[in-house]
Amino acid sequence: MYKCKTCEVELELGKNWGEGNYYNGGKDSPVRRCLDCERTRSNEINRLQMRVNGKYISNKHPLYKPGNYKSFSDAAFSSLQNYTKCDKGEVYIIKNPAWKNWYKIGKAVDSTDRCNSYQTSSPHRDYVLVTSIRVEDRGKAEREAHTIAERLSKKRSNEWFYIENLGKEDFDTMIMEKLDGRVSVNTKSA
Repeated sequence: MYKCKTCEVELELGKNWGEGNYYNGGKDSPVRRCLDCERTRSNEINRLQMRVNGKYISNKHPLYKPGNYKSFSDAAFSSLQNYTKCDKGEVYIIKNPAWKNWYKIGKAVDSTDRCNSYQTSSPHRDYVLVTSIRVEDRGKAEREAHTIAERLSKKRSNEWFYIENLGKEDFDTMIMEKLDGRVSVNTKSA
């Protein structure tokens, strides 16, 4: 008869133990645990991990906080202290073909994750990440991008700008020039 390595209860196959419920430390010394102890051990390991949309996230990530989250936004606001300390990130442009020439300019730790979060509000899942730029201070870069976009746009609604024919190269040039302290020479003004 086998005993649980952790609680030393007698193991009964099919009742509190199954053949797959043990870690074999070697052919001569199997380590067996009852279902309850194995469940407890598994929960302890899992509670120290971070997963976003089912993907494992390293504890070296700036927004690392143990738990399961649907998106980095959920994780960020869950660990608001880490989010506010971390200035690095991306400034991005998102568009949707349903609203021609309207572009959302925003900031995020991860722009692909942010675009995915927009898909939940669209039955066609048709939001597109036009471009993004990795920056040291996403808040400052976003404000500068909004200032530039304001000059180019005919209309604005919060972070959405109506700009005709804005492309990836235009955005990259506008932002990078502004961040370098130069004035943009983009000719696509209203």
